[in-house]
Amino acid sequence: MSVNTHLSPAKPNTSGRGRCLWLRWKAKLLLVIGLRAQAHAVFEEILAIHPEDVLALNSLGYNELNNRRLSQALDFFERALVLTPTQANAHFNVGFVCEEMGRSQEAERAFTKAIQMDEKMDRAWYGLGLVLVRQRRFEESLVAFKRNTELQSMSPYAWYQMARVPMQLHQPEKALEVMRHLNGFEPKVGAQLERKTGLKLGKLV
Repeated sequence: MSVNTHLSPAKPNTSGRGRCLWLRWKAKLLLVIGLRAQAHAVFEEILAIHPEDVLALNSLGYNELNNRRLSQALDFFERALVLTPTQANAHFNVGFVCEEMGRSQEAERAFTKAIQMDEKMDRAWYGLGLVLVRQRRFEESLVAFKRNTELQSMSPYAWYQMARVPMQLHQPEKALEVMRHLNGFEPKVGAQLERKTGLKLGKLV
């Protein structure tokens, strides 16, 4: 009797849990090499086996978001949130999509919840600020943007908003003060604000 001495590749475990683990590895590898469509199909296969797989739900949500299918993205993120209600990122994802859809009150609740879960989540503070601007709650938005700059001092986005909001409040001096600060590390953004606000660094017009 002959004996096969050659090693064979390990076959993936075909049980439900084992197959999900195998498919997760496969989907992550596909993402790493840039094959997003194929990874999307694998995550859908994972959900068919295990509808409460949070990684698959979030990954499919991001894919839908990247393709601007916001309703579908929100559905995936809300399903993930039900399964992980204590995770700040889950609330942030829902808030982000709601803000994109113009659903300000829902976005505000989600960003606020994310901040309650992780007070140092700078992007949640920024998202909250945007939502408050949309609601014309300018003073409150400045508080949120200021907290974002405390957490990310060199990020220009909240500084940009902190210059624009005072213009809504008819406070050009405050806007100019922020613009001078921003111009120190992001002069291109400072120049953009000059065009947007009609202010010039060094003087009022």
